[in-house]
This record gives sequence, structure tokens and C-alpha cells, in this order.
Amino acid sequence: MDTTRRSWRAAVAAVAALALLATACGVDDADEGTDDVEEAADGADEGADDDAAATDEPLTVYSGRNEELVGSVFDDFTEETGIEVEVRYGDTAELAATITEEGEASPADVYFAQDAGALGALEAQDGLATLPDDILDDVDELFRSRDGNWTGTTGRVRVLAYNTDELDEDDVPDSVFDLTEPEWEGRVGWAPTNGSFQAFVTALRIEEGEDVAREWLEGMVDNGALEFENNTAIVEGVSRGEVEVGITNHYYLFRFLAEDPDFNVDNKYLPGDIGGLVNIAGVGVLETSDKQEAAFELVRYLLDEDVQTYFGQVTDELEFPVRDGIDSPELPTLEEIDPPDVDLSNLEDLQGTLELLREVGALA
Repeated sequence: MDTTRRSWRAAVAAVAALALLATACGVDDADEGTDDVEEAADGADEGADDDAAATDEPLTVYSGRNEELVGSVFDDFTEETGIEVEVRYGDTAELAATITEEGEASPADVYFAQDAGALGALEAQDGLATLPDDILDDVDELFRSRDGNWTGTTGRVRVLAYNTDELDEDDVPDSVFDLTEPEWEGRVGWAPTNGSFQAFVTALRIEEGEDVAREWLEGMVDNGALEFENNTAIVEGVSRGEVEVGITNHYYLFRFLAEDPDFNVDNKYLPGDIGGLVNIAGVGVLETSDKQEAAFELVRYLLDEDVQTYFGQVTDELEFPVRDGIDSPELPTLEEIDPPDVDLSNLEDLQGTLELLREVGALA
């Protein structure tokens, strides 16, 4: 599907039309999360403050999510609400550092992050405002701040990508801890320099403790885990047979499947295992913003049913919607994933993770 700027609404409408057609033909498993096209835009204004659209100055958004993915969403928010948006795109961690350096003088009203750790870091500095209850109530506690200062917008699940020419799903371990067994020596790929892997190791430290995390990392190093530059390279390496299994995020596979439906890699999800961590892209409103009501409207919009459908059903990356009742037909539900109960705000301790990775020899 065409997911270029300004086209996402049309793509969502197409998904909705297909779902309605499937229902009319008697298909039982048509997507239940997509509303009738005529009702498609209704949710965006729910809970709106009367003065939100009357703001004279544009909202300033610092976005760690790239323009190709979210630029059209911001454009349509402006079209539907009248609230202008100026977006500064950049690296998630660098934008968080910039907000910290700017302090009370920061022009940012909204911070849209690629991962929870950066949001947690700002929250720990009391830099984020408490979100209204109507926003928080739409998202499971696992995927938002326990203190109500940020919310996830979509989820990314850690998986084991495997070569389907070499392995069946049952051949792949049910836990990342099994990857240190002798039978997997030299057969597993990972990317220790990658931010999503480092977030996973941080969660491992939080959930299982430093000693367990160290033991697992040492076991992986001793077992000859093959290092790749990033997640894309891992999936490519699995496909080429350089390794049989790779530790990655779920959505990288769908980029390849969009080009080749017969691509010889599949994902194994790990319900209940720390290796099945769900990290999030998420959003918070700056405590220093003088346009908080308008900023809250943008957060509501990102959780709107249509926008959630766009992320979960239209984009090539197929992220997990976090709003209740919106699923992706290509993915298991978050309930089926059964992710570990990790307070994602605590993933900000990146420095401790980097030190541990260096100590065990996973990083230079």
C-alpha cells in the first residue's frame, strides 16, 4: 500500500472497506478494530478542550519518530483540529538530551520518542506533565507511565527471527536463556550496538537482576553469538544462512515481506519470557509547555482509532496498537504475547547497560 505523506487516511479507509466487504461475505475473522469509513474521523475530537484549537502559536514537537512514518499524521491532526504543528525530527536520545539542556527555555511542547527509556529519563527529571485520565484510561498500564506522565503509542516486540529453510518454529527455543546452550553455538545473531537490544538488556537487568544479566551475556559471548550492525542486518543474515536465529524486533521482518512475500524468515514470539519484551514508541507533554491543552489533544489524536489502525495495519512495519480493541490481523494480540511486567520508565539506565556490555566483551 502507498504510505507516503498525506495518504495514510486513504489507506486506513481501504483497510476498513476490505473489512466491511469480508464481513458482508460472511468471513468470521474480519478485523474488529476498524470502524465504518463514515465514522472514521469521529474519535479525534473526543475529550477535546474547547480552547485547544484556538491556540495562536503552533505546537512544537520534538520527534524521534521519522518524518516518513508520522509526518502525514501530524498534517492530518492540523487539518482536523486547526492546531498547527512544527516538528523537529532527530535521534530520540539526542532530542531528550536537548530538552534537558534547554531546561525551562525549551520550545518543545511534546516529545515523541522511539523508546520508553528516553521518556523515563525525562520523567525522572520531573520534565513531563501528568496526562489526563481520559488519555491514560485508553492504554494498558504495561504500556504507559505508572505515574501517568507519558503513554505508549505503539509497541515493538522482541522476537527470535529464524530461517524457515533450516528450522521449524518448534525447533526454535521458547526463551532467550536457552540460546546459551551448547547446541546453539555459532547459530545465533545479535546486535549489541543497537539501541533496542540495549533496552532489552536494561529490562533484563531490571527484571532478573545484574548477576543473571551478566551470566546470560557471558554465555552468549562464549557461545559465539555473531555480531551484526543492526536489526535489518540480522534479518538479512538469517535469510542468507549466516545464522539460523537472530534476536531482533518483530517488525523488521515485515519490511522484507512487503518486497518478497516468500521471504524465508519468520518470527517466533516468546510469551511470558523476558525475551518477548514489549517496548514502546511513546509521547509525553513537557511540564514547561504553555500549550498543554493543545498538546494533550495531539496525544489523544495519536491514540485515535484511525491512527492506531494506521500503525497496526497500514504501514510496512506493522507495530502493535496500544489502544484497547485495535488489533493487527498480521500479528498476535498483546494479550497473546503476554509480555513481562516491566516498568518501562526504568529503561533509562542505559549507562549501566553499556558498562555491563563492555565488561563481558559484547562491546568494544
